[in-house]
Amino acid sequence: MIQSVLVANRGEIARRVFATCRRAGIGTVAVFSDADALSPHVAEADTAVRLPGNSPADTYLRGDLVIEAALLAGADAIHPGYGFLSENADFARAVHEAGLTWIGPPAPAIEMMGSKVESKKMMAAAGVPVLTELDPGAVTEADLPVLVKASAGGGGRGMRVVRELADLPEELEGARREAQSAFGDPTVFCERYLETGRHIEVQVMADRHGTVWAVGERECSIQRRHQKVVEEAPSPLVDAVPGMRERLFEAARLAAKAIDYEGAGTVEFLASGRAERGGDDSGRAERGGDDPDQGNFFFLEMNTRLQVEHPVTECTTGLDLVDLQLQVAAGGRLDPEPPAVSGHSIEVRLYAEDPAQNWQPQSGPVHRLDLPENAVEFDVLRSPGIRLDSGVVDGSTVGVHYDPMLAKVISFAPTRTHAATRLAAALGRAQIHGLRTNRDLLVNVLRHPAFLAGDTDTAFFDTYGLDVLARPLASADAERLSALAAALADAAHNRDVATVNTSLPSGWRNLTSAPQSKTFTGGGGDIEIRYLLTRYGLKAEGFDDVALVSATARHVALDVAGLRRSFEVSRYGDDVFVDSALGPVSLHAAPRFTDPSAVVAEGSLLAPMPGSVIRLGAAAGDSVSAGQPIVWLEAMKMEHTIKAPASGVLTELSVTAGQQVDVGTVLAVVEAAQPEGEL
Repeated sequence: MIQSVLVANRGEIARRVFATCRRAGIGTVAVFSDADALSPHVAEADTAVRLPGNSPADTYLRGDLVIEAALLAGADAIHPGYGFLSENADFARAVHEAGLTWIGPPAPAIEMMGSKVESKKMMAAAGVPVLTELDPGAVTEADLPVLVKASAGGGGRGMRVVRELADLPEELEGARREAQSAFGDPTVFCERYLETGRHIEVQVMADRHGTVWAVGERECSIQRRHQKVVEEAPSPLVDAVPGMRERLFEAARLAAKAIDYEGAGTVEFLASGRAERGGDDSGRAERGGDDPDQGNFFFLEMNTRLQVEHPVTECTTGLDLVDLQLQVAAGGRLDPEPPAVSGHSIEVRLYAEDPAQNWQPQSGPVHRLDLPENAVEFDVLRSPGIRLDSGVVDGSTVGVHYDPMLAKVISFAPTRTHAATRLAAALGRAQIHGLRTNRDLLVNVLRHPAFLAGDTDTAFFDTYGLDVLARPLASADAERLSALAAALADAAHNRDVATVNTSLPSGWRNLTSAPQSKTFTGGGGDIEIRYLLTRYGLKAEGFDDVALVSATARHVALDVAGLRRSFEVSRYGDDVFVDSALGPVSLHAAPRFTDPSAVVAEGSLLAPMPGSVIRLGAAAGDSVSAGQPIVWLEAMKMEHTIKAPASGVLTELSVTAGQQVDVGTVLAVVEAAQPEGEL
């Protein structure tokens, strides 16, 4: 009987495991790096042990320190979560050798699946269809495009698509660096890249008594940088192809049995085919497409751990997969057959990133994260609703050392259409204040006709245009109205805190004077709001059909062309967030006067995020061409390239390899070359 569990992980996954442990009456132990000292998972554990340092290599990847922490805190079991040491066979062995229970598969099973190269050979021998591995040194034009992949790990790290043979050496080197940094193993390989594949995976659960479940499949085709963004169960493609589910489940069971698997795991496949839908609201495809390869699939890898997207399987089966992990680790038996799947569940990953800027990760404070519905946290949805699994709370800070995922938001409903529309509405109305996120993109995807038709694949963003999918939910007119509401709320706040003449209205003068003026910077640029509050009501320039109903520091009501609109305004310093049914708007209150020290030279290359300089592509005084890489930054476990904005001379290089930089740091200055004929 397990009495106390240490979770060798952080953030959302640690909180997820703790939630199940609390429901089961099991004690909890957290470990934390210095950067995570104030993390919610630390506060929620019964006991927490510090791992000195910030980087994963110094903390969460130090298996010896994690085991010492478990022994110190009196834990009798270790749950690895996902990522970090979750698929490290040596760590699993060390846990056993320390006399602790390992809540995961046997070390030999982890080892066999730990190398994507060797695991494919084993699966082929077991009768599971695979894509042929390509030797990076033997790739030819005929093989293109190819996908470079890290042999260890996952999550999109160490993965690069190569379409030109000349680019292969550089992409191999970049993939090796990312793989070494993220997983401690630089081994990479190549395989044929399927431009429009469908990513289908099967959840398996096995006990030590020989029972192997194929619990259900998930579709995770919508991805960015080979990392999943939207996941759902069941798969619309598998629903569309007769007999495909049975073949997938059989292949997954073969894979698990081939390595004597135990515990929760996921067998991932790349499938071909389209799911065309009829006009009913059943959430199921009526027929398949015309693709002759419809329903073919190939083994990609087996993840010997719990997956990020496991909640959609939980919601459609009623199972608590973490609870099953605990039972299996304690020697328990599974029922002969898993429960049947019912309903539909969709999960989206809410990231601190800017999709419109090449998925640029963000760091900084999370002032507020609040869903409008009564969301269930870290629990199985047994009736239609919304679930939130998050690693942050109001006041948390997103740093640069770890993945920028803020939360997973999950819906469950009787049909796929209902699940999509309910999730889109919850996200659209959510109050997400602080750093920029991919929220607008997620809502646009969930509402897109192709998504609702089940026509999803790994090229979804390329097919339908990232520029279109990443557009703000609020229109330009909605942004202007929100800026007006922000100005009126600010005026109300000023009256609330005034120390004299508190009974006078905002902007009161003995004689008619110039309008009040406030300037905000929004997604579309600067917005100047000029208005007067007169005895006859609001007079705002450019808002002739707008009347003020009421205004407080937090709430503003306006009549807009006969329609009542309500706005909730939140201000944190100079950052203003306005939430309404017209869409969320983020504004920055412009200063009345420009600070000369904030002005940077033309042609300056600024750090888009905090990070570490890992490589330089030129030296001061060099001639550079537009688009030439100048600085490589590593942040949030990924490489980011800073390129020259124009051809010219690199007049200033302000950083060196290994240097840590903050967001906005001037990395270099490129003086653009003058066009010929100009002096």
